Amino acid sequence: MEDQKSTLRVPITLSSASVYPLTVHDAFAMAKDVGYDGLEVLITGNAASQSATALKALMDKYQLPIMAIHAPTLLLTQQVWGSAWAKIERSVILAQAVGASVVVAHPPFRWQGSYAEEFGEGVQRLIDSTGMKIAVENMYPWRARGREAKMYLPHWDPVPQNYQHVTWDFSHAAIANMDSRQAVEDLGQRLAHVHLCDGLDNGKDEHLVPGLGTQPVAETLEYLRDTNWSGTVAVEVSTRKARNAGQKEEWLGKTLEFARKHLTVGSDPASMTQ
Repeated sequence: MEDQKSTLRVPITLSSASVYPLTVHDAFAMAKDVGYDGLEVLITGNAASQSATALKALMDKYQLPIMAIHAPTLLLTQQVWGSAWAKIERSVILAQAVGASVVVAHPPFRWQGSYAEEFGEGVQRLIDSTGMKIAVENMYPWRARGREAKMYLPHWDPVPQNYQHVTWDFSHAAIANMDSRQAVEDLGQRLAHVHLCDGLDNGKDEHLVPGLGTQPVAETLEYLRDTNWSGTVAVEVSTRKARNAGQKEEWLGKTLEFARKHLTVGSDPASMTQ
């Protein structure tokens, strides 16, 4: 594993969303145990996830950097940090305080008024004024009785939008029935961050271990490797159905091994174990 790691150009981090509803402290402990290069912290109602002081203490304790902050722009974090713009702005401040290079944000919901209408321009202004990469994540269509409900503005698909930086999530791509390999090629240098997982086109955002879904995850990572992509990867695999902490770490370990297998420069994937 050390030989693989030494030839990686892309750091493999663990998203704290992977251990939800456990705390960011648990995410650090598991990342250290399994051998990740750092973390992406999802801001939730958990106080430590919102505090630069607490996060820096965890970084020191576990000797792991925080490379990305996920803004609390999810439905489940609606009550965190007040207004929609405050969520983004405070995430940027927190990212700067802990040394993270990327802030992940979801596209706005249509009902969010002027925030939704001005989202693209507002994000770009923040990028220009702070130098922080704010990477808008791909989402997916919501379907009701066989028809798509228009939930996001301007759209759930960031590829044709004018965002400077994008986060690509394989589980969301599966629900949207998108080809991730083609999408990341289309994004080119705009792709700043990847949420590594897998999924099925079944309407469920399952965030599966890579290889358990239908997305071309291996091919996409190999494309990024071969094109000298310089972003960051965060493993965002749901472990809520794991029987215990040991099985959570097993799933996270398999995903880390998968990532290193397909992102290692000069490796022969056929000669490496799954």
